[in-house]
Amino acid sequence: MPSPGLVTAVLAFAGMSASFMQTILIPIQGELPELLGASREDTAWAVTITLLVSAICTPISGRLGDMFGKRRVALVLLAALVAGAVTAALSTTVTSLIIGRGLQGLGMGVIPLGISILRDTLHKERLGSAIALVSATLGVGGALGLPLSAFVTEHFDWHVLFWVAAALGTVCFALVLLVIPVSTLRNPGRIDYVGSVGLAVGLAGVLLGISRGNEWGWTSIPTIGLLAGGVIVLLVWGGYELRIPSPLVDLRVSARGPVLLTNLASVAMGFALFSSNIAFPQLLELPEEVGGFGLGLLPASLMLMPSGLAMLAMSPIAGRIERRSGPKPLFVAGAAIIAATYLAAVLLPLPAWGILVINVFVGIGIGLGYAAMPTLIMRAVPAAETGAANGLNTLMRSLGTAVAAAAIAAVLAQSAVDVDGVSLPTADGFQLALILGLAAAVVCTVLALLIPQPRGGVEGRPSLPAD
Repeated sequence: MPSPGLVTAVLAFAGMSASFMQTILIPIQGELPELLGASREDTAWAVTITLLVSAICTPISGRLGDMFGKRRVALVLLAALVAGAVTAALSTTVTSLIIGRGLQGLGMGVIPLGISILRDTLHKERLGSAIALVSATLGVGGALGLPLSAFVTEHFDWHVLFWVAAALGTVCFALVLLVIPVSTLRNPGRIDYVGSVGLAVGLAGVLLGISRGNEWGWTSIPTIGLLAGGVIVLLVWGGYELRIPSPLVDLRVSARGPVLLTNLASVAMGFALFSSNIAFPQLLELPEEVGGFGLGLLPASLMLMPSGLAMLAMSPIAGRIERRSGPKPLFVAGAAIIAATYLAAVLLPLPAWGILVINVFVGIGIGLGYAAMPTLIMRAVPAAETGAANGLNTLMRSLGTAVAAAAIAAVLAQSAVDVDGVSLPTADGFQLALILGLAAAVVCTVLALLIPQPRGGVEGRPSLPAD
């Protein structure tokens, strides 16, 4: 049996590599129309498709992991990630790039599977810190990956980004294959094909409407049709899931107080995280003459990177707090720190170093909150359903970030003024973006306080030594 530390390190590396794929295109997003000879609307799909696929994949892959083995499903997802990276690296058209990016989105399912693997394999004394580390990779990979992407883009052909991604995915696949033990805890049942299709169609409608609403117009027929259609499909899907014996998502379990409130709070925390992720890079790169700081992409990325390092550093601290006080106080503390940080950002002037400090404290709060969420979920669901439950929780976080990306982009666009023929956001827009982040953090804090205190703890594998 591999050492607990090695198992945790491999799963954390796989999670960071998967989340890195979410930001890999940001440095060249504006240049894609020229690079691929396609319209801006078509190239936007290279970003949107990854969001859609990852959101749809996480609950489905979690359920498949519960049924057929989490390690086996994780390997399939990592193989798809590598195939997607190679496809994108070889792409010369927007269609092949979109296909590759869609396959890369499947890799996000590795994170909830990794958290569930920890519960199956680690001693309970190690579990809190390990869960904190792997859960934090949802934010760490993007924060650390953006400077790397910016550096590669500035010095090499853009296809190199995807060869780097393919190399990372290949290393992850080999490490998971060699280090992670075969899953023995299974939840027998049949694959819910109808439920999988229904969830995919419903989520695709809602998320596509949210992500493209700014471009199409929030009152346009395509946006309203997608949002309304997605919600209707999800309502029908929910009714179907309640009637079958082996559902994709056990909604009765998901409706339990601790699970429901944790998932709702996860949406709010995802929104709070992305409010700063969207606003601060633009503020740092905005020209000084219009109130920005005039930084290039790489310096701005390096300025924001400590947030990811803070999330990483909080993992062992979060584990110790969780063992002593439980996951609920940890979640409340994380949300309260984010709310206090946003309040300071709203009330105080923000020099460049102030943005760095604010972002670090947001990272600390996110690190604590993301560490608590999986434990709160796993305390309230059967051990054989942790994969699906964690996948749904990851989906809730992704929903929060998607809504934040659309909302903050809309706010900044509404406040924009024309400067020498270029539309640039104003200080009022950035202020409102921070206020929205503050509101989301306050909502998250209130919901976290309302979570019923679970009885007992998440039991890890008792046969492994705690050393």
